[in-house]
Amino acid sequence: MGIENLMTFIVTALFFIMTPGIDTVFVLNKSIGQGRKSGVYATLGINTGVLVHAFFAALGFSVLIVKSTFAFTLIKFLGAGYLIYLGFLKVKNREEFFSADNKQLNNNSKNDFWTGFLTNASNPKVALFFLAFFPQFINVNQMNNPIPFLLLGTIYALIGIVWFLILTLFASVFSQKLKSNPKSGRWLNKLSGLVFIVMGIKIALTKI
Repeated sequence: MGIENLMTFIVTALFFIMTPGIDTVFVLNKSIGQGRKSGVYATLGINTGVLVHAFFAALGFSVLIVKSTFAFTLIKFLGAGYLIYLGFLKVKNREEFFSADNKQLNNNSKNDFWTGFLTNASNPKVALFFLAFFPQFINVNQMNNPIPFLLLGTIYALIGIVWFLILTLFASVFSQKLKSNPKSGRWLNKLSGLVFIVMGIKIALTKI
């Protein structure tokens, strides 16, 4: 299928996925604050975004975006602005970090999918990473073939789903202990908000 050194790709991809970043922070935030269900939806949303990046890379769209200063800058600032916006909402939010209303949780879970999706899909750093990482495991004669890119993207997303579901499981258990401290909810809201703002600024400073 044009893929070389698949096991090396899987091990390396796992290493990159396990390295803390925006996706990790987002999944932990949802899992601790709103429970396992929100963490699962966030995980699925993030890795759907991964598939979008893989699809764009396969069709050559990512190369066009990277080569176009305007397109890259536009996507970069949209993604950064969205993260900073989420961060300010959390910092200003005076409600408890932990959700208890089942109806609200059901509504939030659907929103968590789309928020996770947009957080990943609008991050140009992921596109840059895929363009640099994937070709190392694709046969030179198959570089213009979209199939290897799609397969590697799917494998990457599946590894991400497994890892983030493990994080979700442990984080949701950990949240039960945090709930025993009434003040922890407010501090976690502000802390998670500041982390999102910092991540957004980091994306805004990304260069090609």
